[in-house]
Amino acid sequence: MFGIGPPEMIVLGIIALLLFGKRLPEVARSLGKGIVEFKKGVSGIEDDVRTPGSNYSNTSTPSRPSVENDEQSWKAPRFEPPTTEPKQETHVQS
Repeated sequence: MFGIGPPEMIVLGIIALLLFGKRLPEVARSLGKGIVEFKKGVSGIEDDVRTPGSNYSNTSTPSRPSVENDEQSWKAPRFEPPTTEPKQETHVQS
């Protein structure tokens, strides 16, 4: 369990006894209830994901609008190199 061996579990148990004392059964019970509620929530989400789109309307609209010249619209513009030489910047020192 998470790489925790028996000696570590004993130390954790002693620390829990020192911290919670007489309230330890109550704390453990509420922790267990919290874990059960969390598992129920996760399984509910998994059920929603696994059921095929019962809440979604099945329309026949395409996911991408059709473009007449689709191949042309996805091409990048052609690179045109500059026709003049770059200007040299002059730096003025103060």
